[in-house]
Amino acid sequence: MGDLSIPLLIHMTNRLSGKLSGLWTKKWLIISVLILSSLAWARWWPIEQLFHVPTSTVLLDRNGELLGASVAEDGQWRFPPNTTVPPRFATCLIQFEDRHFQEHHGIHFPSLVRAFQQNRRAGHVVSGGSTLTMQVARLSRGASHRSYVNKLVEALLAIRIDLYMEKEEILALFCAHAPFGGNVVGLEAAAWRYYGRPPDRLSWSECATLAVLPNAPSTIYPGKAQEALRAKRDRLLDRLLFIGVIDATEWSLAHQEPLPQRTLSLPQRAPHLLSTLRSTGHGGVLIRSTIDGHLQDLTRSSMERFAPLLAANEVHNAAALILDIPTGQVLAYAGNLQAAGPEHAGQVDIVRAQRSTGSLLKPFLYADMLAHGELLPDMLVADVPTQYDGFSPRNYDEAYTGAVPASDALGRSLNVPAVRALRKHGIAPTLHTLRSMGFTSIGRSADHYGLSLIIGGAESSLWEMCGAYASLARLEMNFGRGGNTYRDGDVHPPLLVAKELTNTHASEEPPPLSAASIHFTLKALREVKRPDTEAGWEQFADQRGVAWKTGTSVGHRDAWAIGVNGRYCIGIWTGNADGEGRPGLTGTLAAAPLLFDLFGRLPAAPPPDAPFDELVKEPICRWSGHRAGPDCPRVDTLFIPIPGKRTPVCPYHLTILVDEPERYRVQPGMNGHRTAWAVLPPAMEHYYALHDPSYRPLPAYASGISEDQMTMEVLYPDPNARLLIPTQLDGARGNAIVEVAHRQDKVHIDWDLDGDYLGRTISDHRMAISPPDGPHLLTLTDAKGHVLHHRFTVVASSRDRPSE
Repeated sequence: MGDLSIPLLIHMTNRLSGKLSGLWTKKWLIISVLILSSLAWARWWPIEQLFHVPTSTVLLDRNGELLGASVAEDGQWRFPPNTTVPPRFATCLIQFEDRHFQEHHGIHFPSLVRAFQQNRRAGHVVSGGSTLTMQVARLSRGASHRSYVNKLVEALLAIRIDLYMEKEEILALFCAHAPFGGNVVGLEAAAWRYYGRPPDRLSWSECATLAVLPNAPSTIYPGKAQEALRAKRDRLLDRLLFIGVIDATEWSLAHQEPLPQRTLSLPQRAPHLLSTLRSTGHGGVLIRSTIDGHLQDLTRSSMERFAPLLAANEVHNAAALILDIPTGQVLAYAGNLQAAGPEHAGQVDIVRAQRSTGSLLKPFLYADMLAHGELLPDMLVADVPTQYDGFSPRNYDEAYTGAVPASDALGRSLNVPAVRALRKHGIAPTLHTLRSMGFTSIGRSADHYGLSLIIGGAESSLWEMCGAYASLARLEMNFGRGGNTYRDGDVHPPLLVAKELTNTHASEEPPPLSAASIHFTLKALREVKRPDTEAGWEQFADQRGVAWKTGTSVGHRDAWAIGVNGRYCIGIWTGNADGEGRPGLTGTLAAAPLLFDLFGRLPAAPPPDAPFDELVKEPICRWSGHRAGPDCPRVDTLFIPIPGKRTPVCPYHLTILVDEPERYRVQPGMNGHRTAWAVLPPAMEHYYALHDPSYRPLPAYASGISEDQMTMEVLYPDPNARLLIPTQLDGARGNAIVEVAHRQDKVHIDWDLDGDYLGRTISDHRMAISPPDGPHLLTLTDAKGHVLHHRFTVVASSRDRPSE
């Protein structure tokens, strides 16, 4: 029995051992699979974003220099994370916080054991033993309470972070989110707030100072516990000397460097731009702009220097914008005067504000008419009293020149020729061209704007205006030089953020304006004789190749000046943000001085060559600027835009027979000779002769010969016009003044309205009338029996009043 029991016991024992061995093997297999799965999950499964905190909006210039920053939404100065850490600071941080950072895998067991023993002996937490990776885990969780449970969670998260990220990424995360005292979070913010420069420009002493701050940010930071801070910094410098990172000289100099005593204000070199970018979708990010930091500072200093001159006239706001024409990039952006302050809306970004355009749209109309063959550069246009449906434009000086070259009218910014040109060209086509050139804010109908569109009836911004003028110059530059190549990106708004820069490609669509029309437009703005108040700038502009235009709104509320040369576009606006007008607030007096001050600080850039592929030589009448007719006495062969060949020949010159003294015209066969004579219509002649003493009116015929030329012309109202009769304050019906021009001085005219005799005028041919509503016929008869019939319609002011 006993012999049989022993083998049985052995057999049963072996079977039991086999079963237990199988169980343990299966258990360890499961454990191994779980561990490997966890490691694979930790290493390769995407990790959730660790930090969900608001960051500051940081604005950099084109070279990476700080232009300004705003505090984050939670009140912290926390710059957007940077992907790199300056090597000098990285060395200081690792030597102070985690010397084994490069070797461990998220946790360092000896440090944890040492911290546990120290805390047990002290009876409270005196050491954390956390690695930099564990600190990243703690910062990401936002856990402030120290406990063994939190420490365990942080350790596990740190292991996963170390498996998933590179060491450089972990270090960058710590530097971006570590507290540095007060409301300063992150290395970038700390470097600027304590030292006023980026972290890659800090010395060894400065890096060491910042590296010790995250260890106890609430108790030791610049301005608080300075001696404790110095002691920490010096111990770290001693460590750097010991391991050979710095030499004795560097160590000695670093010890002598003072500690920062307080936080510094961040640069505010473009405050309005920063505010505008924050409100337009760029908040809480790092913005790499196209701004040239040096030019930005120069622009702001120039504006502040002019501020007292403006303030002397109670003008408190101004803005400036400088663009690089070839690229459209913004080089300087000054949204307002620092001197304005809160009491004068100094916080408002005037660059983006909608203001009356004044006369700044006139060059686009001039170019559009050149491009469509409706005008030649120096063609005479009428500058006479004009009225359309109750709208009576006036020139700035309240005078008329009768006839003026179109280029001169543009350069002198005459309102009457511009309004007459707009009526001829059409408001709707003009709006189409303006929108094609980037004026998106001018978005209402032609009926809404009416003829006042061209003299300040629309609103735009300095941003939009400079973009359009720069596009104008770019079209000439690129299309003219590129052998008839128009790129679809030649017309675009200013470019400000680096990521917005895009490449352009050739377009099959025609450009909004031809290079030839733009060439003559900018030429007119460079060369035309300016008013006496602008004479000094005329020479300056000519030397620098600057084409420039001023604008003033009704009521002297806005003063503009915009100029372009072969490289730069500069725009200036001055005025009051609340719309208060001031006497003398004009583009010439209040904006042009700053414009030319800035151009004087930039290198000269000559304009591009003429786009000869779009030009054709044509005989041009020297006096009228029209294509020469057979009677024009002086003809120059000049380049004109190709569509200009469709314009009419000179309508003013005719060949007449005159007597020897050229006092009278004579008939063929009489003792006379042929001569070419320039004859303007009576209205144009009436005013033109006052400004040009050399102009000779058409001689009268000798006695007994009948006249065959128009001798009278109604200046106001126009033929078939709608005449507005105003209502007086007392409710009585008012009068309208009809004005007539006659070729001969001191001649009398008899007036008849609808068959009723009104009276006679001599020399000064004006008469007040107050006919009833409806159509009327005015008949004028001069002393020689010449008769002129003129129809118009009266509209009462109380009803059917046309919009202006």
